[in-house]
Amino acid sequence: MSLVRAKKHLGQHFLTDKNIASKIVDSLRPKGKYTQVLEVGPGMGVLSDFLLQKADYETFLIDIDTESYNFLKKKYPQLKQRLINADFLEMDFSTIFTGSFAIIGNFPYNISSQILFKVLDSRHQVPELVGMFQKEVAERCASKPGSKEYGILSVFLQAYYKVEYLFTVKAGVFNPPPKVLSAVIRLTRNEVPELNCDEKLFWQVVKAGFNQRRKTLRNALSSLINKEAMTEDATLDLRAERLSVNDFVELTNRITANR
Repeated sequence: MSLVRAKKHLGQHFLTDKNIASKIVDSLRPKGKYTQVLEVGPGMGVLSDFLLQKADYETFLIDIDTESYNFLKKKYPQLKQRLINADFLEMDFSTIFTGSFAIIGNFPYNISSQILFKVLDSRHQVPELVGMFQKEVAERCASKPGSKEYGILSVFLQAYYKVEYLFTVKAGVFNPPPKVLSAVIRLTRNEVPELNCDEKLFWQVVKAGFNQRRKTLRNALSSLINKEAMTEDATLDLRAERLSVNDFVELTNRITANR
């Protein structure tokens, strides 16, 4: 079989190190939480080779690249309907999975945030994700309040998942090598995938707070709060980056109570 060409417009950097591929796959922890795994952007199947050896779950592959799809169709004829040629970001998971499933992949760096927000939208079906991202994105996902990396993505992911930065990966193990370092993270969904607040308002508060992160929350959230009723609320004198997920939940509840 001829090899697949890495396409720049798809952000493809194929992992070539089998030890790292094995380590990524071994980072999945099914423990009865799911019996199906979806690999995103399998390329030439370096991760897939290890996934398909596992008896704990059934592996599905999705790739938007028709060349990869045709290559994998020949490599893994046993997959049949479990090999999907489609755009992950446009995928309706309910047409493939009836229950919970995990997501794994060496993700295209140019759509990292979109992938993570897609996972958040489907969090009730996705108890775990293990993925390779650009190191800066991985650090942002796992960062804590007060750090410059901490932002909207950090808060939303940590609101619903435990985020673990697992290990850093050098550029030389990819073909072609990216111009940045990479890192693997694991998301493990919280036991209760809902927040104890008005979640729609929570999302609005977090976005508004970080969209004007140099302003205090009192100014950044001026369109969302009852200013007169919340004059004495000291949290509003802080910037968004100082607040933990629980702080944002509590602030959302106070905004709701004072409307």
